[in-house]
Amino acid sequence: MNRAKLDSIRGAGPAILPSVLNCDFGNLMAEVDRLREAGTEILHLDVMDGHFVPNLTFGMPIVEGLRRHTDMPLDVHLMISDPVTYAKPMVDAGADMLTFHVEAVKDPVEVAGKVRDLGVGVGVAINPGTPLSELDVCLDSVDMVLVMSVEAGFGGQTFNPVAIDRIRELRSRYPELLLEIDGGINLSTIGAAREAGCDLFVVGSAIISSDDYTVAVSELNDAMMSANGGSR
Repeated sequence: MNRAKLDSIRGAGPAILPSVLNCDFGNLMAEVDRLREAGTEILHLDVMDGHFVPNLTFGMPIVEGLRRHTDMPLDVHLMISDPVTYAKPMVDAGADMLTFHVEAVKDPVEVAGKVRDLGVGVGVAINPGTPLSELDVCLDSVDMVLVMSVEAGFGGQTFNPVAIDRIRELRSRYPELLLEIDGGINLSTIGAAREAGCDLFVVGSAIISSDDYTVAVSELNDAMMSANGGSR
């Protein structure tokens, strides 16, 4: 194991990360090909356990299948109650970045250390209703913070602008920390997130629900880069 893929994730930013959760799982290989052709450099995988969040998605077999089909970094968001138990199986399956929820664990520093020992990037996620101060103890132990703009695991929610304030604060305090946002990212919200200092933008339906992934990704990139002053 090594952390080379973390360097590639850093180097790609600012970047749009399509969420494969929205893809057609009956034709996942073709979906990944379409996303790659559209300019995707990193894939985002939402793993839900039906316990920490009320929905079930997928586990290691999908991660492993994607790894066989692509060399793109796999950014795996563990919306699960026991991230430590599943960390090594996820890494063995091909995950390059593992993100756990601060709300799901008692000791985020310990969890971050155990994930880091597996040789992958370490992220910690926080829901909009959780005080940002809950992250303070572990910010020096992680590579990335995933700021949720909706509560994890629930569909159809409205983008919570508190996420923008959180990104701005985290960017001010930790200039080198990777910052990711997830939930309701589209042409209307991506610019504000970039202006606040976000690096990685998880996008689901704004890409996958479109007829042309290339056009959708291009429009999102334009909106993101316009907010960034046109420079990458």
